[in-house]
Amino acid sequence: MHGLRLKNTYLLILLAMILLTLSSCASFVDQENKPAEQPSTEITTQEQIPKFSQQAAQSTIPDGWSFYRLAPHKKNTAYRLENYQGKTVLSANAKRSASGLAVKLRPQPASDLWLEWEWKAVGSIPKADNAIRYTDDAPLRILVAFDGNKSKLPLKEQLTFEVAGMLSGREMPYATLMYIWAGNSPLDSVVKNTFTSRVKMIAVDSGWQHTGQWRKHARDLSADYRIAFGEEPGDVIGVALLTDTDNTKSQVRALYGDIELVRKTLKQK
Repeated sequence: MHGLRLKNTYLLILLAMILLTLSSCASFVDQENKPAEQPSTEITTQEQIPKFSQQAAQSTIPDGWSFYRLAPHKKNTAYRLENYQGKTVLSANAKRSASGLAVKLRPQPASDLWLEWEWKAVGSIPKADNAIRYTDDAPLRILVAFDGNKSKLPLKEQLTFEVAGMLSGREMPYATLMYIWAGNSPLDSVVKNTFTSRVKMIAVDSGWQHTGQWRKHARDLSADYRIAFGEEPGDVIGVALLTDTDNTKSQVRALYGDIELVRKTLKQK
């Protein structure tokens, strides 16, 4: 019986990871965590990541983005577009919660593709440690999903993908690269996900000395992917963001500026 419980727990974890890595969710909720009017669950493939700065302040989900929740029992982080210092940004308010927003992209080669963005942690999560399962929270995360040949993966990973697909009805990305504002991991360190080897985290900000400051980042997706996974990347197929405080049972506010994919030549680099 104990073995059966462990197996069921593992399957639930897999399902949660699928939702974390850009799977859409048919359940939309309002800011009070109650069911809202159900919009279409169909996700439109985007050519580029929709910019927050080009939209008006509103309490609904930004145009071009889809809501996803990690698990039915978890509270949802409240996301809204707001006017902040003269421009529209996405605010995230998490109170013992974990949910995110995602964009499905037309597949595009990762070669020479950079991810550029700015973000601000308004508050801190002192207990956060992303290397430990029970304290893996972050005020800011951006996820990039990659396609790939799953038949080349070890049998264990292939079975994981198969079970995950049966549970969710959706295909899990081949690999996910996650940029995080880490609690205490060294800058640029690769943090392993505690559930699957197909998700790797890179700490692009660490600690709380820069809390309250806008931080700008530009990352070479191919280079980061090779460091994290030890292989060449496939096509980029999606981007998501996540602010979560469910593991540390804490509260935080954070801001996301525009997130952009930029194709750069060697001269531009």
